[in-house]
Amino acid sequence: MDFPSAQRAVLQLLGTVTPAEIPALLQWMRSTRDFDEFTEDNSDVMLKNIADDLRNCLPLEAVLSSEHLALQKIQQQPEPTVHVDAFLYDEDFIDSLCEEGKMSRNYCTVCGSHQTAPLGFISHSFSLVELKFVYHHVLPDLSGKVLVDVGSRLGTVLYGGYLYSSAVQLYGVELNGDFCQLQEMIINKYQFSDRIKVLHADICTQSALLQNADVIIMNNVFEYFLNEADQARAWDYISHNVRKQGSLLVTVPSLEDALLDLQTNIQLSSWVEEVPLSYDAYPHKDIDREALEQIHLYKIL
Repeated sequence: MDFPSAQRAVLQLLGTVTPAEIPALLQWMRSTRDFDEFTEDNSDVMLKNIADDLRNCLPLEAVLSSEHLALQKIQQQPEPTVHVDAFLYDEDFIDSLCEEGKMSRNYCTVCGSHQTAPLGFISHSFSLVELKFVYHHVLPDLSGKVLVDVGSRLGTVLYGGYLYSSAVQLYGVELNGDFCQLQEMIINKYQFSDRIKVLHADICTQSALLQNADVIIMNNVFEYFLNEADQARAWDYISHNVRKQGSLLVTVPSLEDALLDLQTNIQLSSWVEEVPLSYDAYPHKDIDREALEQIHLYKIL
């Protein structure tokens, strides 16, 4: 069926709807996710294929045995908490895993009883929606710009930047060698090497990279992977080297929250200015608004 015929068919169908029901129908059409498969572009499809590839290489919780401190900190959370990587598992995927008994959203507060409470979920990756929000609504046009992802982990920020932006170069800096290998696998398979480069390194050895970057992204970058003294050291190093006037810093959580319990010499008011964001980019979608509100943008003074 060509476009004019389809258009006539839709209008004819709407003409058969009871008038009182039309507002509800139109609201459903605006907000439903049932049409997602028809509106996805090729970039969305590629990122979902990448997620499939990564799921096949990782345990369900997407935390490696080499991440000793991260495992320990997750276990020390005040409520039972699991790591569910938002790039690998969207809400629909989690629902299907729960139905199969492979995952649960709740834990028993009194073993053997029916008293349950929601599990805490954390993610060290952006979801697909969050990636699109960052590149389509948070950041400006990145033509000719250099982006650095600190703690690139699975590489989701890099793949999103390759597909959703015109950044000339995307650098990932990752301390864990196992994750660097995973990123290299994806980069080679999808032929991203012309614009993406992954460095197996401590960010505190990358002064030149930080000084020349136009955009730096830091998503839950240190809290679960470094002790407080090393977190403070890393933040002091970054604040000392990220000084290119007008460059942009994207963080989750806010800088204020990230630095709250750390002993640093950082004076935020003389280093950055927060850029207000609108979190209403997807007003009619079933979107985790709270997750979007954790994303903050700063301009270097």
